[in-house]
Amino acid sequence: RGVCIAANVHQVKSFLNHTAYLSCYFPNSQKTDLKDLRVFWQKGAAEVVHEVYYGQEIHDNLSPKYVNRTKMDMDKWTLQLSNAGIVDEGQYTCIIQHRDKGSPKVIHKSECLLHIIANYSQPEIAQLNTGEPKPNAYLNLSCSSSGGYPEPKNMTWLISHENITYRRMHHMDVSQDAVTKLYNVTTKLNITVPTNTLTNISCLLHLGEQLGSLVSVPLGIEIQGEEMEEVKINFFGPLIAVIILITLLLGFVILKKNRNISSSNQSVSLAV
Repeated sequence: RGVCIAANVHQVKSFLNHTAYLSCYFPNSQKTDLKDLRVFWQKGAAEVVHEVYYGQEIHDNLSPKYVNRTKMDMDKWTLQLSNAGIVDEGQYTCIIQHRDKGSPKVIHKSECLLHIIANYSQPEIAQLNTGEPKPNAYLNLSCSSSGGYPEPKNMTWLISHENITYRRMHHMDVSQDAVTKLYNVTTKLNITVPTNTLTNISCLLHLGEQLGSLVSVPLGIEIQGEEMEEVKINFFGPLIAVIILITLLLGFVILKKNRNISSSNQSVSLAV
């Protein structure tokens, strides 16, 4: 019997606190009886993760942090690691030995690299300025996301107005919780936006090629320019004057009509 060693390290992903599934990738083409096999899982070079000794699971040699957390599906040759945490990340090796005249021989060996994923919160934009934004004044914004793993690649600002979108990338501040090992990330933007036009600003968090991206709810900003205020004044001033003039003319016409009616009544009275 020769040793069958997997050519590549198999990449395995599991969500934080979920069950991770690590496969031995053992075809068992010769239909060997489980009672003649010893299946041995280890992490790195020293930690014993799981052991099936000639058909029976034994726990005597397990590393303490794996006790009551592992189970072997012998039909699929897959190890189930429950409540997977960030500390469980790393390379695992499956070694299968066959009892050959009393002396076990390695007949299969494969490796899995376990990656843990924790979902980041949706990026959220906050306006650091106080009060209403003024024309030509700088707009200070921050974008934050928290509680994720692994560390993201970067954060990008998307600035859109008049059907044109600009991308701007700034420094990303990264902090990691000492206990949970989860990451919090923040980036800032300091810009001026054009007046009298709607500007939409979004923040994009890049998690990596295989994990995709998260985008914030867009922030819409429209700053009224000073010239617009002048137009309003210049427009409403004459409009009010015209309304007053029309009112006076109507009053004059009504008053004159009333006087004519009064004069006619007096003339009829004198004739009688």
